[in-house]
Amino acid sequence: MSNYVTNYRSHVKGMTPEEVADYYTQWSINDTYDQDLNFETYQGPKLIADIAAECFTEKRDKLRLIDIACGTGLVGVELSKHGFKNIDGLDPSSGMLKQCEKRHIYKHLYKEFIDDKTLPIDDGVYDCLVISGGLGESHIPCSGLNEMIRIVKPGGLILFVMRKEYLTCVDEYNDRLEPYIATLEKDNKLEVIERKEVPKYSFNNDGIIFKMKVKKSSLPIADVPTK
Repeated sequence: MSNYVTNYRSHVKGMTPEEVADYYTQWSINDTYDQDLNFETYQGPKLIADIAAECFTEKRDKLRLIDIACGTGLVGVELSKHGFKNIDGLDPSSGMLKQCEKRHIYKHLYKEFIDDKTLPIDDGVYDCLVISGGLGESHIPCSGLNEMIRIVKPGGLILFVMRKEYLTCVDEYNDRLEPYIATLEKDNKLEVIERKEVPKYSFNNDGIIFKMKVKKSSLPIADVPTK
């Protein structure tokens, strides 16, 4: 139960993104993150890496990937098992990035939030962008999709998994995230290839996997829906 409470405290309503990043840094200092989010409690890293492997069956060592909200690098570990070698990571928590660096899996690590600000990454760099656990209360906002699209090549993939309940219980996503994805698809920025529910994704809570192809990596101009 303690690991559930520890994870829950990173998703408390009312926290600012900066406070969330600081919380993750403190969690990393305690050096229990990987233990608290082991495979029995959190299947996200393996799920997203397996999906990436299903999508890219050849020349995985030549592809460029970025792991958004990379944390301590659990996703990178799983990706490397499938033969992916050119992996970058991005996370706003300095503590998490220090732990991640120790794995020697990631080529470049960026200490950045992904929101409506431009990242220090060129357009169309990546063949694939993955996220596991980066969407939640005061985590990645809907507007972060703009930067995701910009830094992925046309024809490249955006893959992310999140808790199903967050689509309704997190204000940022409730009646906003999926309508925005639909708008981006209508504007020919994205193509939704698959939306799939997965059981017991995190602490026995079901998850949702989104698999999307980037059509145009220029910055979308559509506004995020308001309530």
